[in-house]
Amino acid sequence: MTAIQVPGLLTFTIAIVVFFVGSSLNRLITPLQRWNIPEAVTGGMIAALATLIAYKVFGVELSFTLAARDMLLLYFFTGIGLNAKFADLLAGGRPLIVLLVLTLVYLVIQNVIAAGSVAALGLPSGLAPFVGSASLIGGHGTTIAWAPVLSERFGVSNLLEVGIATATLGLVIASLVGGPIAGFLIKRHGLSGPVGETAPVVGLPAEPADKRDDISHVSLLRSILVINVVILVAYGLEDAVEATGIKLPMFVVCLLVAIVATNLVPRLLPRLAWPSRTKGLALISDLALNVFLAMSLMSMQLWTLGELGPALVVILTLQTLAAVAYIIFVVFPAMGRDYLAAVIASGFTGISLGATPTAIANMTAVTKVHGAAARAFIILPLVSAFFIDIANAFAIGFMAR
Repeated sequence: MTAIQVPGLLTFTIAIVVFFVGSSLNRLITPLQRWNIPEAVTGGMIAALATLIAYKVFGVELSFTLAARDMLLLYFFTGIGLNAKFADLLAGGRPLIVLLVLTLVYLVIQNVIAAGSVAALGLPSGLAPFVGSASLIGGHGTTIAWAPVLSERFGVSNLLEVGIATATLGLVIASLVGGPIAGFLIKRHGLSGPVGETAPVVGLPAEPADKRDDISHVSLLRSILVINVVILVAYGLEDAVEATGIKLPMFVVCLLVAIVATNLVPRLLPRLAWPSRTKGLALISDLALNVFLAMSLMSMQLWTLGELGPALVVILTLQTLAAVAYIIFVVFPAMGRDYLAAVIASGFTGISLGATPTAIANMTAVTKVHGAAARAFIILPLVSAFFIDIANAFAIGFMAR
């Protein structure tokens, strides 16, 4: 077996190529467009299968240097925060509370399914959190944080590998089912986006809402400067956040700092050009999201599933069926059965099975086709990237008793 470590710049370059491969395939294969599958997901899956073939057939183990991926995640969520206005948060108060309650209920459902499946299949009980909310709702970060603790608690050595595999496969499943769920709901209920609402939250609108909002080197550098300053402030607050006893991932801290900044700085300095809801900021956010997804998916080592592969398939099938049923029959009706509810339904797959970036990617793909839904991009990240992380920590702690 030959192990090859791909360096950082080459990894970043390959991720861009992977995105273009996915973009080309999405144009050529009509169902991929109809299902609103993000281009980075299509290309990333092809790349992951290619590395699997290299491992199985040629005895070459490829691993990628992913340091740039973390910074892209910070860039993306800082961009989301810079678009968040308190007026929108207040206007979306009830949907935010409803979505939070729905997510908390599903967190319990997901862990019940995980615990029941592990018991039925005769697997070690310590695996339950890692085929439940630790890996699916929590994602890779929560998995990595909790694996050493629970490995020692239950005496199971491969919890990290199982958790990473579950989180990765959940990410893929969430990416694949989010668009079709929204498409189904939109078609069945005859829904469409609001006429005239073209404010770019992520990505560029089909037609510019304001011709003065042009993309130039000045607008891009202004957006990058503000993003960098927000990230630096967030790093400066890292110790203060940890002192509160609440463990928040850095991208959440960046999101919160950006929200405060975008609602405070323009009021204090009204003459300062601010990048909130500009096409330059939207372009940077779109780039960061797509390269992040491409890097995450192409770096999957599918051969690490090992003997647990069949059991993981069974459990993830049950989790997927439960999530889809919950989204269609509970989330969509509770959120109002309107276009916003359909967009949030596509994003809820990221909450329940994947990760917040996947949720945003799904909603972005849907809104680019069917119309804007600005509140969805504010409500859902606040639930999935902040409130639910705190609740999930309590849930995992309860399962570890």
